Amino acid sequence: MLSPFAFATATEILFGRGQMAGAAARVAAMGRVVLLVHGSTGARAEGLARALEQQGCSLIRLSVGREPDLPMIEDALPLARGAEVVLAMGGGAVIDAGKALAACLTMRRPLMDHLEVIGQGLPLDQAPLPFVAIPTTAGTGAEVTRNAVIGVPEARRKVSLRDARMLPRLAIVDPDLTDGCPRGVTLASGLDAITQVIEPYVSTRANAMTDALCRDAIPQGLAALMRLMESEDAEARDRMAWVSLCGGLALANAGLGVVHGLAGPLGGLTGAAHGAICGVLLPHGLRANRAAAGDPALAARLDQVAGWIGAAFGVSGANMDQAARLLADWSRNCGLPSLTALGIDADAQLRAAQTAASSSSMKANPAVLSPDALHALMRDAG
Repeated sequence: MLSPFAFATATEILFGRGQMAGAAARVAAMGRVVLLVHGSTGARAEGLARALEQQGCSLIRLSVGREPDLPMIEDALPLARGAEVVLAMGGGAVIDAGKALAACLTMRRPLMDHLEVIGQGLPLDQAPLPFVAIPTTAGTGAEVTRNAVIGVPEARRKVSLRDARMLPRLAIVDPDLTDGCPRGVTLASGLDAITQVIEPYVSTRANAMTDALCRDAIPQGLAALMRLMESEDAEARDRMAWVSLCGGLALANAGLGVVHGLAGPLGGLTGAAHGAICGVLLPHGLRANRAAAGDPALAARLDQVAGWIGAAFGVSGANMDQAARLLADWSRNCGLPSLTALGIDADAQLRAAQTAASSSSMKANPAVLSPDALHALMRDAG
């Protein structure tokens, strides 16, 4: 018998090369004053900006050069007033910033009232502005999630602003935009994407729909990322864009696990890049979960994941220890830094181990991991 489940995502998803061609017209139909959120230089968004102006839109432009935090969002609000639609084109940080602003521009209460963990976690008091997401990296899947991750420097935490109405009105996933992405960004974001199809698959909230997405995407993502570490390849870029989309769909409906449960606190404490943290922690999180898994069905899923990882490296029937070692060694050889090299010292690791239990990502982890187990996991990750 299939267990009942609910599944929510963006109102419309356009996937495939060339889908950017109609973006300006689609956005203009939602509003004529467009808040265009893009990366630090804005160069990637110039063509889209011109197309929007040709559609008769007036633009408010906002550059986002880092992961969004509370001061960034609050400082941007006066600039963004008057927008009728929010369009974010960039990586996960850009999309999260745009998603947060679409929500904040209609809020009546302070943003802190709606933040999880350190705030009250209240639902939004008004529906957000229409929001359109166009990712330029294959990693976070933020174009189809209902939350925005926001750093709060005073609390040294990264937490979510979350509401079902924050799901984008339109997500355009065009792999053309990821071609030529720098190797280091490709590696870190790709490992984040792979983590985000593995963690929902072994989640206690997995369902038939998320299983269908993840079961196919895990081996595809491993193969595509390995190919991209060898050379630029359009087919591998397409596959990674698909895997990233699957990860966003899956995590929004089945949750995540220990890797993201630790990545949030670690990122808030140190400012280290989210994708790189996830990539470093993934092998060690899988190993810790397999050692502590009490549910035979979840243990069997972890064994299946180990088999997929081993097969990607030509090893048949790999157990989790072997798979984790293969993945960690390969990632390091491709240039992924250790936790210490990312600026995550022993004190940050200890504090993250103590605070991770309050992270929303930990709620669906397939095993109960003590603070000592979490600390050991991070020590193993260097």
